[in-house]
Parts: sequence; C-alpha cells; structure tokens
Amino acid sequence: MSKALVVYLMAGPDTPDLAHAAVDGGADTVEIGFPFSDPLADGPVIRRAAERALAQGMRTRQCLDVLARTRERLPGTPLIPMTYSSLLEAYGWERFAEDVAASGGSSMIVADLPAGERPSLRRVQLVAPTSTDERIALAGAETDGWLYLVTIAGTTGARGELSPALPGLVERTRRLVDAPLYAGFGISTPAHARAATELADGIVVGSAALEAAEDGPEALRDFVASLRAVI
Repeated sequence: MSKALVVYLMAGPDTPDLAHAAVDGGADTVEIGFPFSDPLADGPVIRRAAERALAQGMRTRQCLDVLARTRERLPGTPLIPMTYSSLLEAYGWERFAEDVAASGGSSMIVADLPAGERPSLRRVQLVAPTSTDERIALAGAETDGWLYLVTIAGTTGARGELSPALPGLVERTRRLVDAPLYAGFGISTPAHARAATELADGIVVGSAALEAAEDGPEALRDFVASLRAVI
C-alpha cells in the first residue's frame, strides 16, 4: 500500500500552479504556508519563502484567496493551511477557522499551539521526540485526521540524513495513538522518504519541495514524482 505524501508550499501568486504540479507528481495533500514574520519552527528555506511572500503582499486575506484559487484547481485534494497562533490571534480564532473552511481548507496546522489549548479548533496536531507520553496521547486524541511527527528537535530544513530519533518516536506514538502518523522536518531526498515511510504512514516534505519549486512547476512535479516512486 502506498504511503501518504504531503507537500508544503508557501502561499503566493503561483501556488495554484505549483500545487497542481505537486499533485500531478503524486502528492496526496498540499500544505499551504501562511507567512508569518517570526516563524519559530522554520529553517532558512521556509523563512526566505515567507519573507518573499510577505514582500508580495501575502497577508491573511490574500492567503485565503490563494487557498480558494488552489481549491478551484484541485477540487478533490486535501489542502491544509499552516501558520502560527499569532496570526490567528490577530485575525480572530473563530473567524480564521470559518474563513479557512469557506476558502476550501480541509483542516489546518498551527505550529506553536499545543494540544489541549483551544480544543474546539480542529487541526492536525504535532508531536516531537521531546513530547511526553501524556502529550502524545492528548495530541493523538485531538488531532484532525493524522498526527504530524516532528522528527527532530529543531527547525525545518533539508538534512544530510534522516533523524535517528524517528524510530523511537514512531514506536512510542503507535502505543498511544490510533491515528495515522506522518513524519516531517528534514525529509529531503527519495532515500529519506523511503526510510521514513518504512516506519511511518506518510511523510511531509517542505524545504526540499520549496527549493524544487523555485525552478518552476515542472521541476516540482519531477521532484515529487521522485519521492512517490519510492514510497
């Protein structure tokens, strides 16, 4: 059975075309970053992409418009905005959730909002190697659809090798959680993808996808296809 492949893109004018290319290449889900000026979880590639998006005028309303245009291109693909709690605080928590849904969002990821806080806000939860068993169980109970395994203690970004913490995190989480487990942070090559999906139910690829997308939709499609071929 093939594993789930989630591709992260930053919201921008070309996102609908890039998202379509990613799905053509084999992505099951597209995560759309809503840029934030101080993205604590993100490494240099995503930070630069966020800075470019902000310079292009990508504020929350514009990002929602990008989400809606991407939904028009991809009526059957899960689209998941990813951002930080300060953006929701400024925009309005309930208003944001309502507008994401109205724009075609399938769920959301709020990177710095721990499980247990604002439980009425349906979202994909994140856990990390540093998470306690109690925190993992709570995140698994509250998560929307799948649980995001942060494979490293640190920021996003391409790495030379897969995190050695992943096997232990998967094993521990499977004892506590029934939801599918998708691994992310640092997965940047087909070899990483293959190794990660031998353990987890899917992967999330961000920085490496953004780097491929800098060369246009065709380059992104080819990169995603290289991942799909091995998982």
